[in-house]
Amino acid sequence: MSQYNGVDYFNIESLISYEEKMIRDTVREFVSIEIIPVIEKYYAEGKFPMGLISKMANLGLFGSNLPQKYGCVEMNNVAYGLVMQELERGDSGIRSFVSVQSALVMYPIFTFGSEEQKDFWLPLLAKGEKIGCFGLTEPDFGSNPSGLITKAEKVDGGYLLNGAKMWITNGSIADVAIIWAKLDGKIHGFIVEKNFKGFTAPEMKGKHSLRASITSELILDDVFVPETHLLPKSTGLKSALKCLNQARYGIAWGVMGAAMECYETALTYSKSRIQFNKPIAAFQMTQEKLVNILTEITKAQLLNLQLGRMKDNKTLKHTHVSLAKRNNCEKALEISHISREILGANGIINEYPIMRHSANLESVKTYEGTHEMHTLIVGEDITGFPAFE
Repeated sequence: MSQYNGVDYFNIESLISYEEKMIRDTVREFVSIEIIPVIEKYYAEGKFPMGLISKMANLGLFGSNLPQKYGCVEMNNVAYGLVMQELERGDSGIRSFVSVQSALVMYPIFTFGSEEQKDFWLPLLAKGEKIGCFGLTEPDFGSNPSGLITKAEKVDGGYLLNGAKMWITNGSIADVAIIWAKLDGKIHGFIVEKNFKGFTAPEMKGKHSLRASITSELILDDVFVPETHLLPKSTGLKSALKCLNQARYGIAWGVMGAAMECYETALTYSKSRIQFNKPIAAFQMTQEKLVNILTEITKAQLLNLQLGRMKDNKTLKHTHVSLAKRNNCEKALEISHISREILGANGIINEYPIMRHSANLESVKTYEGTHEMHTLIVGEDITGFPAFE
């Protein structure tokens, strides 16, 4: 396998630190060696490559931007973004696994949990000894999470949870779930362990997208959750949305990894595919497609870098993340479509990664906030008028 050098037309390499490059290159090599050679097989079989979990934990990829005192690497957010980019070059399902473990399980425990909860759970999750999932979305409440109907009732020594969650990444293999439920009409987060009586996580089958990722339902039937498992600082929907903002940040970076892989595949193919006695790369229309793709990747890379710098210097707003997630998901999906066109019929076979990335990106554009919802989030920010209803 030839070494992958990435896509960097504007020498963005010069804007990142030596440490950031080292982290990126370590994950880049890991993806090339451990993920790309096997991912088509797992995708075809509809299975997640479980053997990667311990290897990713050994690289420090879980909760990698959280403090070292909890067993995490404590890298900055640009480095974290580059990790997400490289993982999604392998497959969106792999990046989703790491995103959920890091942004949707470890982050809420770190941000809203007690010191006892952080000391116990975060090192286990960082080492991959425990796997987590995030339960907010419900069968009837996706874009409107405030309407969730999962309920928590205070009882002696803890709480009884009843409800159902849908489209939950990692659900069926998770040891622990961060469940969002209404307690006296207000949303709170709870740490629910898989062995709690009444908690089940059936896997959802029949997906045409994210096939190398486990997606599940979560069913809570009179699940008793001890008092010690309430996230004490989680108050209201805003807490859950803060977690989603962390995941959306990773997605904005991640989808460009998929886009870069599609571009590189299309560029290489176009130079060797001969039609009418010359490579299709020599035709004007193919060059226009490739230049358009490269332009959008470059714009998104610069957007992501500034997004990460703002996150590190604490000037980032959630609306900035919405703009980046909205733009980058849309452009990555378009890039996968155009790349497939360049490959013609060959673009649909699994000898090439484009159709798999394209199918995955259909989901990534929709989850963690649809394109339309992020449009309205930014729209409200710039006009002052909410237009969600």
